[in-house]
Amino acid sequence: MTAPTAAVHSRSVPAAERAKLFQLAALLLTYPDSDLVEAGDTLSAAAARIEHPHLRRLFDEFLTWLRGTEPIEVQQHYVQTFDLRRRSGLYLTYYLHGDTRKRGMALLILKQRYRAHGLRLADGELPDLLPVVLEFAAAVGPGDGEAPLRQHRRGIELLRAALTDLGTPYRLILDAVTYVLPELTDSDREAIAALAFDGPPVEAVGMDPYSPDPHAPNGAALAPYPTCRAPEAPR
Repeated sequence: MTAPTAAVHSRSVPAAERAKLFQLAALLLTYPDSDLVEAGDTLSAAAARIEHPHLRRLFDEFLTWLRGTEPIEVQQHYVQTFDLRRRSGLYLTYYLHGDTRKRGMALLILKQRYRAHGLRLADGELPDLLPVVLEFAAAVGPGDGEAPLRQHRRGIELLRAALTDLGTPYRLILDAVTYVLPELTDSDREAIAALAFDGPPVEAVGMDPYSPDPHAPNGAALAPYPTCRAPEAPR
């Protein structure tokens, strides 16, 4: 896995600007159904409202690809990127906990946090799905709203590095998200390298209440942990 570049300068982006970014990123990381693809003008207008030039440029580049690619190709690319690859799942607690009882508790805590702020999940939707976490951050804001993003900073960085390795345009969305998150510490980098090399715990118990319908749409089943060989671990 390519060594990730630190995301920096979170304090230089105001909370209102981060909220716009998180909301747009949440939309663009969902399955690109016909409604999303046909909303190109609206999405481009939302990107234009982001004042930070670097962040706006990242979204503009992604939307240029999205709007210039045949919808079926975009949909196939999404499935191949997020649903069929071990290294690029969108379920954040899996990076740290695997299928263990600890993951079950982490999902429960997330769900309770959402409920406390009035966010209800769709049927079959897990609370650690990155678009859901981003939507929550946009709606609730700094503090409670952005806390799950900070707590899963390491998993998000692993995902960003995997998407960068793949060369997928979706890497641009993760670049924007990580840009406004706290900078990685040396401890974070060490933990990311260990996670990338060792993978998650493998105890497969305690997850039944959170196991989605295997036939749920848009990749609702648990995505496998992104593993990589020792030479690929972030440095």
